[in-house]
Amino acid sequence: MPITTTRRGHRMDNDDLFSGATTGVDAIDGIRVGIGGWTYVPWRGGNFYPEGLIQRRELEYASRRLSAIEINGTYYGSQKPATYARWAAETPPGFLFSLKAPRRIVQSRVLAGTGGQVEDFLAGIAELGDRLGPIVWQFDKGSELDRDDFIAFLDLLPRSVEGRPLRHVLDVRAPDFVDSSYLALVRERGLATVFTDSRDYPSFADLTTDFVYLRLMRSRADVTTGYTGEELTLWAQRARVWAGGGEPDDVPRIDPPTAPGRPRDVFVYFISAAKERNPAAAMALIGQLRER
Repeated sequence: MPITTTRRGHRMDNDDLFSGATTGVDAIDGIRVGIGGWTYVPWRGGNFYPEGLIQRRELEYASRRLSAIEINGTYYGSQKPATYARWAAETPPGFLFSLKAPRRIVQSRVLAGTGGQVEDFLAGIAELGDRLGPIVWQFDKGSELDRDDFIAFLDLLPRSVEGRPLRHVLDVRAPDFVDSSYLALVRERGLATVFTDSRDYPSFADLTTDFVYLRLMRSRADVTTGYTGEELTLWAQRARVWAGGGEPDDVPRIDPPTAPGRPRDVFVYFISAAKERNPAAAMALIGQLRER
């Protein structure tokens, strides 16, 4: 069994650090809650990861406290298929990964010419199997997007890989590009858009497909749970409305809300801002959702 030594010199079985969380966190009424990544030094030493937990077991631990994680590292560099398979093996059944698509694709001068790269990326992440969740295509602020080229790129995105359905999410951070016509072309293709709760990026909650993807980016260092209890209650209420097929009436939109529909999957991620507080924010929100 894995053994580690605490700072006080006491030997501890790492499996003891997993007591009470061996199976993972199920989606709650279709709502999944998570954070960005799992490797972050300030989370160690008792802030999120227990004192004495060895680093190679951090994903194993985090995936048993949360129901999803958004992987940011895939934006910066490729991973081997065997790495994706290992990540999947370390997580419990029902857990999902969201992944950010590589920047070498989304920053290409001609997006329509990236078909081969898209195929290679998707073939690799297929190794996640049933742990594969939404794929986020992030176009940074300042991107000079040509609408025809962008449309051609969207038409490259397949609906499945190796027989497994894919869910694509667009995070376009160029304010001038985000308008009603943008929503229309995304909606026609059954793609989602990110609702980014942030002062720095376009923030709109218009629905374009059958699931909702939120990135909450306002956690604060002076609040133990990143967000106050009242703020988390409000996000829990909104998530339940979305999951039930409705739309909250207090979120920003570009177009009028759509008619109520079928129940939806909802992904809520606490990202950036006071990153050291994000695991506590996610677990507090999960706690609120469970209280219903």
